[in-house]
Amino acid sequence: EPVRIKDKEGAKEMPPIQGKVEFKDVTFSYEEGVEILKKVNFTAEKGQTVAIVGPTGAGKTTFIKLLLRLYDVTAGEILVNGYSIYDFRREDYFRLFAPVFQDVVLFAFPFAQNVSMDTPEETDKEKARECLIAAGLGEKLDSLEKGIDTELLKILYPDGVDLSGGEKQKLALARALYKGAPIMVLDEPTAALDALAEYELYQNFDKIIGDKSAIYISHRLSSTRF
Repeated sequence: EPVRIKDKEGAKEMPPIQGKVEFKDVTFSYEEGVEILKKVNFTAEKGQTVAIVGPTGAGKTTFIKLLLRLYDVTAGEILVNGYSIYDFRREDYFRLFAPVFQDVVLFAFPFAQNVSMDTPEETDKEKARECLIAAGLGEKLDSLEKGIDTELLKILYPDGVDLSGGEKQKLALARALYKGAPIMVLDEPTAALDALAEYELYQNFDKIIGDKSAIYISHRLSSTRF
């Protein structure tokens, strides 16, 4: 049975918070006695870009899942602007983050809705288009007859379009940009990109991130030099 993480009794609505994230002596175990992370201390200031680098199995993804509150810590605490993240409702806390993961799921929606992840009525097509261009999918959009209205996948429409692995990761970045959360979390975002696309992402990274905080995960130190 999966573990259902629930809000603690009396969890409050989170006020508008941007900025400092802290891990204080955070320890995490998937099973008793096997510590994946042990007394980790970490601080990211508002607007700062931080790289977390380590080999496969070092605990980087576990670190991210704790930060995003997909797991609860075994010991220690995680703070945002000095407040324990467990004092607030998870639904509110999730609004702080725009994550970009390696595994990207497409839906049988038009391109615009695959970016907004919202209803057609609530989707800002122009904003979605701008985010796709910023993420490096401008040429892809220009090559499609219906552009931003192109259906993805062939589940509902025989002329639906699928995306390559690299294009999916760019779509994930566009989703994060569209969400506009104050903290972006990028977990190996260039894993499926070719060398040129990776270089272009690095060159445009500051422009893409803007004044947001960014936590960048990689197993290659060379990928974090920028």
